[in-house]
Amino acid sequence: MQYQPIPLSPIIDQELRKLYLFAGLSEEQLARMKQCMRLMQLEDGEYLFKHGQRAERFFMLKEGYIKLLRLSMEGAEKVFEVVSPGQTFAEAMMFMPQSIYPVTAQAINNSSLWCFDSNVFMDILEDSSDTCFRLMFQMSKRLRMWINEIDNLTLQNATYRLVNYLLYQVPEDKNAYEINFPIPKHVIASRLSIKPETLSRILHCLGKEGFISVKGRTVHIHNVDRLRLHSVGTNGVSEQ
Repeated sequence: MQYQPIPLSPIIDQELRKLYLFAGLSEEQLARMKQCMRLMQLEDGEYLFKHGQRAERFFMLKEGYIKLLRLSMEGAEKVFEVVSPGQTFAEAMMFMPQSIYPVTAQAINNSSLWCFDSNVFMDILEDSSDTCFRLMFQMSKRLRMWINEIDNLTLQNATYRLVNYLLYQVPEDKNAYEINFPIPKHVIASRLSIKPETLSRILHCLGKEGFISVKGRTVHIHNVDRLRLHSVGTNGVSEQ
């Protein structure tokens, strides 16, 4: 794991403004955050932090993929989220009474990310109630997104979850699309709370019915609208 200073530029300012955490910061506040920014490089399989470690930083992924996971008493791995480039993570820990990471973060492939000092950000919030309210507004929108995610993982069946995961990758203006997954299928299965063999079976069934074609980590959706209608019909059927 390597830390490097980040050369400042207007382009970096624009990227930071796209993040919900920094969208409402003043120029002075943003400058304080840039002073504590560092670039971090991780190799494939390297740990960023582990469950129970003191949470002193939060992050924004630039390149690669990071999985957030927990291990069961038996050593089984459960992936809670796969972080994609442009996403922030571990920011909620700074608001908790005990600032420890509740999950382990591990690089799926060679990755680079920006890291930020949580104490500096908390100082900024303590100095400005207006900034706090702007952040609360942004966080409330993310909370609604997470509620929908919990609904999908607990109330919907495996086929519905997988199909909607595929559809989420498709741009709005496409009705046929090829998805090249940069992460292993077993990681996707864990993320969706599906057994790997169930994921393979569902992909096979979708291919047999003509909705998709699968080759390695590449999934070609032949007709997006048709697949979306199929997902509605599968909702509510129990699968594991």
